[in-house]
Amino acid sequence: MKALVYTGPKSVEIRDTALPRPKPGEVLLKMQLCGVCGTDIGIHSGTHPRAAAPLILGHEFVGEVVEAGARFARGQRVVAYPLLSCGACHPCRTGSPHVCTGLRSIGIDQAGGLAEYLSVPEDMLFAVPEDMDNRIAALVEPLAVALRAVEQSRLGLADRVAVLGAGPIGLLTALAARQAGAAEVLVSDIDPVRLALAGALGFRPVDLRQDDLSEQVQTATDGDGVDVVFECAGVGPAARDMTRIARPGGTICLTSLHKAPCPVALLDIAFKELRLIGSRVYTREQFRRSITLAQAMAEDLERVITRTLPLSGSAHVFDLIAAPEEADVKILIDCTA
Repeated sequence: MKALVYTGPKSVEIRDTALPRPKPGEVLLKMQLCGVCGTDIGIHSGTHPRAAAPLILGHEFVGEVVEAGARFARGQRVVAYPLLSCGACHPCRTGSPHVCTGLRSIGIDQAGGLAEYLSVPEDMLFAVPEDMDNRIAALVEPLAVALRAVEQSRLGLADRVAVLGAGPIGLLTALAARQAGAAEVLVSDIDPVRLALAGALGFRPVDLRQDDLSEQVQTATDGDGVDVVFECAGVGPAARDMTRIARPGGTICLTSLHKAPCPVALLDIAFKELRLIGSRVYTREQFRRSITLAQAMAEDLERVITRTLPLSGSAHVFDLIAAPEEADVKILIDCTA
């Protein structure tokens, strides 16, 4: 079968690989669509701490069951909860396996979905509604990240929100926040295409190339500051800004992953009594509910997808992502083509 294989830093290629053989309790899936995300970009760059070449990438996918299992019929479409927990550490023993101390994932620690076929434990699969388009189903996994962040933040009805970063996770977080009842959502970035999409989705874009974020927030909130900040950019300036724009008593949710230490204004956290909370992936239940959420938000989610590539021609996908003139936000790979 064909697969997109990470072969080393800055190197991927389409390879012919062996068809997976399902182990007991697994089912073979014919892949339909698979998204490319920030984690895949990190793996491709060679900076991911666990991913080792050669590796078939991809953990945001929708597939079709090839042979019936105990719970799913042949031809049924499914999405997979991709997280692999040890079951023995403290988080696993106390009901939080999504922050397992040895957390692993499909597409990072073992073969992923950017291939024609993938074998997956049946108990990790969730059915896709019959009326849900595959393109929307492929966004269930990143939407679960956004759902987790919004629920971690305890966002309230009519809260005013700032999302730092207009990448796929930032935009999905903004959409999830609005779905949860946010009255106004500001989205900041430096990318004009992503800012234009944020505006088209009904959010208030803040162009950091020319606008001062603090001033924009002050104007939008009558000088109060936002109730909730979602830091989805993962860069130093966002860590600097997040404490400045939160109102006293507000919440900051770290949705991005900062791979290196960066300065944070701890004095702001103390003086303003801010609530700073992390958010990592999602629980199994949040993944399940993100299917329903995706169905409710399908029209907006469709607009976040900016390109679909055939698997056979996807070896240059990371070049496209890195090229600003290509103006991509979310790229899907059609694993049937």
